This record gives sequence, structure tokens and C-alpha cells, in this order.
Amino acid sequence: MPISTPTISVSDADLCDLRARLRATRWAEPWPVGGWAAGTDGAELRRLVAHWADGYDWRVHEAAINALPSHLADLDGTPVHYLRFDGERPGALPIVLTHGWPSSVLELTTLAERLAVPSRHGGSPDDAFTVIVPSLPGFAFSPQRPTLTGAEQTHELWHRLMHDELGFADYAAHGGDLGAGVTSRLAEAHPEAVVGIHLLAVAAPAAFEPASLTKEEQAHLSAAAAWQQSEGGYMHQQNTRPLTLGSALSDSPAGLLSWIVEKYRAWSDCDGDLASRFSDDFLLTQASVYWFTNSISTSFRPYYEYANGLTTRVRRVDVPTAVALFPADLSLPPRSWAERTYNIARYTHMARGGHFAAHEEPGLLADDITAFFRDLRPAPRDA
Repeated sequence: MPISTPTISVSDADLCDLRARLRATRWAEPWPVGGWAAGTDGAELRRLVAHWADGYDWRVHEAAINALPSHLADLDGTPVHYLRFDGERPGALPIVLTHGWPSSVLELTTLAERLAVPSRHGGSPDDAFTVIVPSLPGFAFSPQRPTLTGAEQTHELWHRLMHDELGFADYAAHGGDLGAGVTSRLAEAHPEAVVGIHLLAVAAPAAFEPASLTKEEQAHLSAAAAWQQSEGGYMHQQNTRPLTLGSALSDSPAGLLSWIVEKYRAWSDCDGDLASRFSDDFLLTQASVYWFTNSISTSFRPYYEYANGLTTRVRRVDVPTAVALFPADLSLPPRSWAERTYNIARYTHMARGGHFAAHEEPGLLADDITAFFRDLRPAPRDA
């Protein structure tokens, strides 16, 4: 059942505490290496921290967050926060959008508005969606699930939200990063309700014969292994000892910002220029949300749970599936690799953009989602 509309209200004392911590940052001893080669660039981090402490206006962004169409559902004692953007025409196809890490629902608001009201962007009202954007459990606005074992997995919570609470008999789904896994499991578990899914990443096949790999698939696996070796340290830590890291980042806002801002630079289509894709205020709002809700540690749980066998593995998704690959994303699997697990109906190499495509290229992403689902919209029926 829906419960009271949530707001975020940071006390003056908490805001002052953040600023005091930022101003009192004990900076790491610099190395004789410049730039981002060994991690977050120290000079850029100092600049962002100084702005966060003395230039960034949290109250402006707090008001903007509270102006969003937020709701809170109680799923038998599990609260789930979500945004709802109603489609501009009656009977618009519902779609659930799921974010990843180190993101939040705030990254998806521009995409959601484009999908709900396409006529504002040169599209047709006939292509409108009613867009639901839930906060993953443990990410900012949704509390973490109460136990590691025995609690409903996120994809089941999403189905209960869409089907049982909101009354959508049929709906679509989209996700990237962690959200791609949730979306895939949702479609596998509930093909009777999910008309199709749109993904920015795919699950690896549950099993395959090495001899069956094509040269393109072999190259993909080699590239993935190389990326894991050079870029995957964060994942190994979050998979294995997340609480050790969580304690540090929950105590130091500068450390928290350092941990996530390096990912925004490395994983986006910014060619090394962070400001070309993300404003200071966007980055600091994401960091502020993690800080004020004390949710960076709980945001690591999906990594630990998956690595320890607590999350259902994707085996076969038979609903129609679209894959959109943005060139600067973490992985660019060939179509044949995706087809080992999914019923691929659309496979697109996008012209530009990266891991944070909903923020980097919301127009390209909205157009691809719209084109894919145009022929999958079910005939109206009672919810």
C-alpha cells in the first residue's frame, strides 16, 4: 500500500557538520605522479571539496529533490521509494527504470520525463510511457532490506510494486549496471507481465562450451578480463570486504567523493574531461545524497550478495530484449554473446555516451527505448 510521500530534510546541524568535515579534511600525502593515473586526481578532488564546503548550495538541490513526484510503498513491511511520471496519454505503457551504482534515481529523471511526455521533445504522445523509477534497496531513499537471506530479492519487490501495488497487468522494464541484472531477473521470473526489457548490459551465460566461442566472443572475454585487471579493484573490494570500506567512506565525505567521482570520470564518454559530462553540482548532489542518507555502505550490498550466491543467477530470458551499447561503457558484448542468454530483438551500437547514459545522452536512450517498445505495446486490458 502507498504510504506518506517522502521528503528529504537535512538539519542545519548536519549541514554544518558536513562542511566542517570537508574543511578539516586530512589530505593524503601526494605521490610523484600527476593526474588520474593512480586514482582520483588530488588537485581536482581538492577543488571539488572546496566547492562542496563553501560554494555548493545544498538547499537548492534539496528543494528540487522534494519537488520530484516521490512516493513510498510498504510491501509487507519493506518500504520502497519510487518516482512516478504519468504518461501524457491515457493507457500509456508502464515502464520501470532501474538505476545502478554509484547512481540514484536522480540520474534517471531527465530520461523519465522524456519517456512520459515525448511531445515536449518532438515525439508523439502515442509513444508515451507511465514511468516508475524505484530507488534500489539501500540506496538513499529506500532503506536496505532487513536481512541478507530470506528477504525478497529486488526483482520480486519490483514486480510487487508494478503489478500488485500499482495495478499494472503488463509493463516494460529498462536497466543498466546493477539495474540490468534486476531487470533481467524480473523478466525471467515474470514473463507473463513483462512485455519486454531494454538493457545497457547483459548477464553472462550460465554455462557455455569454450570451443563454441566465436572470435568476436573470445575478444570480448579477453577485453573483459583486461578491464577487470586494470579497473575492477573497486568491485573486488565491494564483493569481498564492503564493510571495511563502508566504515571509511561513511566517516569522510572527501573519501566518499573520491571513491565515486573517479568512476564518473572513468566510465563516462568524457575523454578525460569530467566537466564535459557532469557539472560540479550534479556530482556533489549525488555525493550529498549518499552522505546525508548514510547509504554508501548499504549501496555495496548488491555486490556482496551476488558474489556470495545470495542473488538469483540469470539463466534464460525469453521475453523480447533490446540491448543498447554506449561506446564508453564498461563492456561491449557482441550480439551472439547476448543471444546465449536473451531473446534479442534489437541490438544497437550507440554513437556516443558511456555508463551513465541516462544522464549523458538521455535523448539517444529515450529514442532507442521508444523505438523498441513501439511494437510491443499490448492491447488494453483490465489491470
